[in-house]
Amino acid sequence: MSDILFQLVPASFPALALVHFLALLSPGPDFFMVVGHAVRGRLSGTVFICAGIALGNAAYIILSVAGWSAIRHSPTLYRCMELAGAAYLAWMAVMLLCSARRNSGPCVKDAERRLPPGKQLLAGLGSALLNPKNAVFYLTLMTVIIGPEATFAQQVFAGVWMTLLVFLWDAGLAAVISLPGTQKILREKIPLVEGLAGMVLVLLAVSLVVFPFGG
Repeated sequence: MSDILFQLVPASFPALALVHFLALLSPGPDFFMVVGHAVRGRLSGTVFICAGIALGNAAYIILSVAGWSAIRHSPTLYRCMELAGAAYLAWMAVMLLCSARRNSGPCVKDAERRLPPGKQLLAGLGSALLNPKNAVFYLTLMTVIIGPEATFAQQVFAGVWMTLLVFLWDAGLAAVISLPGTQKILREKIPLVEGLAGMVLVLLAVSLVVFPFGG
């Protein structure tokens, strides 16, 4: 068993796991999307968003393992992705802000505001794929921290670990928001939380346009 773990776990795995976990602690577009939907849709209305976010991260991990670095060496491609991401975040922000304004009354049923699973999955996938920082982040992790000396099996192990951790972290956040105690605290503040999440997504979208990460 120890031999199998030695073959699967790269020597740099502790450093990679730490850097990846610290990145999860830093709130970004995915965090605010999960919060914005979980506050009304709870776990059942958010779990496929979490799955979509994890799949989007997995796609960039796979591209990094495959040696795809065009995004790093093509400022035009990177800028196009930033602008597409900004437009997508702005659209999601508008949806949350409209929901907050439209559903501020006490008679609104949460179940009526939940996205169906397919739309949840696409929303999460779009959030992850249209964030070019994810591409650069995973490319850095897989090339700088893991390094070329890691075997393919070790790269796969690291990729699976990070993908599962992204899903569990986001789903755990949605589960905490779904707890009866949390819902009791948030019951009168659901439109406010949706509105704040929408406002943050607007600011993130504007920052992508005004302060390009790749510039």
